[in-house]
Amino acid sequence: MTDTTSDAMPDRLSVDPRSPHFNAEVLRRGIGVRFKGKERTDVEEFCLSEGWIRVALARKMGRDGRPLTIKLSGEVEAWYENPAEAAGE
Repeated sequence: MTDTTSDAMPDRLSVDPRSPHFNAEVLRRGIGVRFKGKERTDVEEFCLSEGWIRVALARKMGRDGRPLTIKLSGEVEAWYENPAEAAGE
């Protein structure tokens, strides 16, 4: 479950391409998130140092057509699902 490569998990990550915290390379590897001891698959954004996640509110949409989100505070853990690819591949 722990990543053994030299690159570290980003402190803040978002799945929204319009966000400044979006990182396609990291997301391609797959990210697992545990919030308050339970694994979550519905996380839109997280911050490890500040201890929060952002999740969508069911089917609620904002004026711009994007899902509304709520920020939940608590203990956040994140890990890579897949190992980094070798530079030669």
